[in-house]
Amino acid sequence: MANITEIEPGFYRLPLPTALTDSMHGEMLAFELNTVRVRDADGQQGVGYTFTCGRNGAAIDAVLRRDFPEVALGQDADRIEFLWNRLWWASHYGGRGGPTVLALSALDMALWDLKARRLREPLWKLLGGHAPRVRCYAGGIDLQLPLDALLRQTDANLERGFRAIKMKVGRELLAEDVERVAAMRKHLGAGFPLMADANMKWTADQAIRAARAFQPYDLTWLEEPVIPDDVAGQARVVREAGIPIASGENLRTLWEFKQLIAEGGVTFPEPDVTNCGGITSFLKIAHLAEAFNLPVTSHGAHDVTVHLLAAVPNGTFLEAHGFGLDAYVAEPLRIEEGFALAPDRPGHGIELDWQRLERIRA
Repeated sequence: MANITEIEPGFYRLPLPTALTDSMHGEMLAFELNTVRVRDADGQQGVGYTFTCGRNGAAIDAVLRRDFPEVALGQDADRIEFLWNRLWWASHYGGRGGPTVLALSALDMALWDLKARRLREPLWKLLGGHAPRVRCYAGGIDLQLPLDALLRQTDANLERGFRAIKMKVGRELLAEDVERVAAMRKHLGAGFPLMADANMKWTADQAIRAARAFQPYDLTWLEEPVIPDDVAGQARVVREAGIPIASGENLRTLWEFKQLIAEGGVTFPEPDVTNCGGITSFLKIAHLAEAFNLPVTSHGAHDVTVHLLAAVPNGTFLEAHGFGLDAYVAEPLRIEEGFALAPDRPGHGIELDWQRLERIRA
């Protein structure tokens, strides 16, 4: 048994080389990165992180700095389910969602990294070890890019080894979305996996109309057509739209996924390990999806999520997002001919450049 002796949070602001936009979050100039390092009595360390689109990172830092240490310090680092429940219920009344769940996700990730490092196992093998090669797509935040720039970005992603692409939709005029989807399909050719992400832009009726307009272009899925709270509306979209629906990056608990899946509101459940409660929750969501014979995809945090999709039998496309973090990682995610490769290094294998991160501390 190795007890937790130290919990060290970090809070950074990652500048973006160009402003990013989607249909609902507005212009994004930087992402916030919240890290946590957990150390045990044997001197071993595990690392976890979460991120925001530019706001609320200070609240996450406060939870990791002020609230969680008094609950977790001195506890057995290997009892991850026990610690998850202890932290969840200790903070439940004031923090059932939002920054508290993001903080819990980061700490849970660090505990699993610590456990895998102590066992000298890569995380994907420790968690199930299904297959180390995971199909991968390039996720662009490109709603306002001119069409020629969108196509140039696509070509750059193809040169990097991607064999699936996701684009943004949700412009003010549906005709513009249709024109861009049609151009991307023509550019990529028939059968090439193409996804479109609306970022919660529409009502159910608007989403059904948009999805039917996209039908001729053979989308692998339409993502987040409505707000995550409209479970009934999204179930309507699944039934009536005629194309698969991915959703879940804004759901925060296993129980929210249970409701969405049971109501028939999703084709590709899409948890984000940095905001759904961490690795502990992500795996439960993946197995829940498996019980409903659904494939599970992912949102963000590709360096960690590649392990999670590699661990389970129903893992499908991994989303690869830059978010500016690759510049601070010793060995970024490897992409080969459309597949992301889960590393064989102990733990999740992410080695952050802490000295360089110090320059952008929030």
